[in-house]
Amino acid sequence: MRYAIRHVTRFDYAEPVGFARCNLRLKPIHWSGQELHDYSLTVQPGGSTAPARAEAGLANVVRLVVTQPVQSLTIESRCTITVDRPVPMPAPDDPTLAQVAAEARASRDAGPASPASYLFPSPLIPLDRDIAEWCAQELDPSRGALDAAIALARRIQNEFAFDPTATLVDTPPREAFLKRGGVCQDFAQIMISGLRAAGLPAAYVSGYLRTLPPPGQPRLVGADATHAWVLLWCGHARGWVGVDPTNGIWMASDHVVVAIGRDYTDIAPIDGIVLGSGAQDMHVSVDVEPLD
Repeated sequence: MRYAIRHVTRFDYAEPVGFARCNLRLKPIHWSGQELHDYSLTVQPGGSTAPARAEAGLANVVRLVVTQPVQSLTIESRCTITVDRPVPMPAPDDPTLAQVAAEARASRDAGPASPASYLFPSPLIPLDRDIAEWCAQELDPSRGALDAAIALARRIQNEFAFDPTATLVDTPPREAFLKRGGVCQDFAQIMISGLRAAGLPAAYVSGYLRTLPPPGQPRLVGADATHAWVLLWCGHARGWVGVDPTNGIWMASDHVVVAIGRDYTDIAPIDGIVLGSGAQDMHVSVDVEPLD
């Protein structure tokens, strides 16, 4: 599937802002099953941009610096990308969770895509006993890795309510877990916390979902903004496999991977500092248009 993606973020400030320094992680990374054809980034009314190194995770980072006073700032990212990613299918010869955990512990790879980088708690995803026990019901060590991953994702989708009013961007996984509600970020963080508690490498993915579903198919939850889901490393033979606990589905051709990290702090689409006074309003618009 070929997509045209437009992502617009507008900041409105109550008082003029004299300086802003931001990290933009909006350009999709190179990842298995997707090919980026073109990309453009515009900032209005203006600012200087330059490539920057990702401090953690897998992301294309652009540094934006605004030195002239502004009362509004619009950041628009556009790209065309083809996604050709088959739906993963559990198989009888899949490694068990016990085998995956053992392979991950034995890995000597220290790169950003190494399973060892995603075994441990991270700033926004601590280990939690209650989450670990709840997730463990689907994570028997003798169970096939892919079978366990989709079972846990579907259990989260079935037992948690999608409720944008229940949480904020910095809500801890435990709070969303106790409320049994939240948004895609919360569901991904709960699943990752449970997987890591079981000794399994799990990564946080930021990206997009197609806006228009195929004819006769329901619209996926989270298609109007950036979406979040989970990658589970399933051993050297299978590699990283994506699951979407918000929708209870695999990562396939409806999903566009933008960035991968330990949690949201590694790969937030936009973060940084703004020097000014007064309130700030942010408006985000995302459109993922199928071209084929």
